[in-house]
Amino acid sequence: MATFTGTIIAAHGRHYLAQADELKLQCVTRGKKTDVAVGDIVNLNLTSPNQAVIESIVERKTLLYRSDQYKSKMLAANLTRLFIVVATEPAFADDLISRSLVAAEAAGIEAHIILNKVDVTESLPRTRQRLAVYAALGYPVHEVSARTAPEHACETLMPLLHGQSSIFIGQSGMGKSSLINLIVPDADIAVREISAALDTGKHTTTFTRLYAFNPESNIIDSPGFQEFGLYHLSEGMLERAFREFTPHLGHCKFYNCHHLNEPSCAVLTAVGAGGIARMRHDLYRQLVHESSQVLY
Repeated sequence: MATFTGTIIAAHGRHYLAQADELKLQCVTRGKKTDVAVGDIVNLNLTSPNQAVIESIVERKTLLYRSDQYKSKMLAANLTRLFIVVATEPAFADDLISRSLVAAEAAGIEAHIILNKVDVTESLPRTRQRLAVYAALGYPVHEVSARTAPEHACETLMPLLHGQSSIFIGQSGMGKSSLINLIVPDADIAVREISAALDTGKHTTTFTRLYAFNPESNIIDSPGFQEFGLYHLSEGMLERAFREFTPHLGHCKFYNCHHLNEPSCAVLTAVGAGGIARMRHDLYRQLVHESSQVLY
């Protein structure tokens, strides 16, 4: 059997598509294993001209997860940058942004925010105000309009994507697909090819897929989602994933402080003084609660 190394470019259920040089190979795992993510580099054994078995996964640099109380879902592997796409309209959820940022911090992935539809000027001041809390934490906010200023959007985003393995995430309606189509002009054709190869029928938006748009860069598009569960993160991982907590960690009265309601807590003192946004601490409190509910 011929052995290849390939990159997983799409996943649908337990069916995967790998790119190995010029070949696109339909892949399955041995047994019932489903621990393969888009972006994984895998070792393959060819079983027919266009089919292969995944024998092993090369050690990952990073792995981005979502999880709820009962199960976890891998979004993508070997990412270096995460782009959260929001828009002036429709309204976006701060909870989703904050959770995505926490997930990126926990996974060691650099996070950026893309504000799309800046041509909707009526909503722009309020939207900028809402995003200021994240900009103040050091997360870059890039303003674009895929519809009315596509050239500027490309000029803004291409340098950020070059040499990176990036993922675009966001709620439906934010213009994520429009941005990806600007960056990868043949994305629609690629999606149809992937759908045919994975036999997904018309469900072209329900799977994550990777587009390589030059030899050094790729971009992963994930289905739109409204919630980003982080039940898999422990309390210790969570406190380190809120970057504004960092200067205060180790300065609480109690060494095992949970930063929830303990006396002389440096984090709570910073919240009271306005050094940490109350919205962010409320999310931390919610995530700590969720991490204690895990059943899987």
